[in-house]
Amino acid sequence: MSIKSKFKTFFFLDDEYDDREEEYIEEEPEQPKQTQTQKQQQVQKNNIVSLQSVQKSSKVVLIEPRVYAEAQDIADQLKNRRAVVVNLQRIDRDQAKRIVDFLSGTVYAIGGDIQKIGTDIFLCTPDNIEVSGNISQIMQETDYENSRW
Repeated sequence: MSIKSKFKTFFFLDDEYDDREEEYIEEEPEQPKQTQTQKQQQVQKNNIVSLQSVQKSSKVVLIEPRVYAEAQDIADQLKNRRAVVVNLQRIDRDQAKRIVDFLSGTVYAIGGDIQKIGTDIFLCTPDNIEVSGNISQIMQETDYENSRW
């Protein structure tokens, strides 16, 4: 053996070593490329919303304010996407009118609706709640005559 071959053998620089090193290299399998529609389908599958969770979050809150300062609590309920029935029968007429004005502005700002459903009783709803049906015309006429509005 020549010095050169001894040197290669001593430091494992001969061809045998190179062959062994190649054996240990593993190639990563290529993953098939996804098309844009396949990616969209995966995203759509991950964005499924349960209807039960939506239904459980809907609530109706009944409030009978005694002072004007409680109007902000009603507005907070509306901002939290809850329907509010407001009974103004136990409050001074001037303060009740101010509360209705405040709630009208709040409902307008959130894109909701406010409806009179009885004598001094109002239904305020955010945009996620739809109200259908009407209070009968006879009841509205009677309420109009007896109402403070």
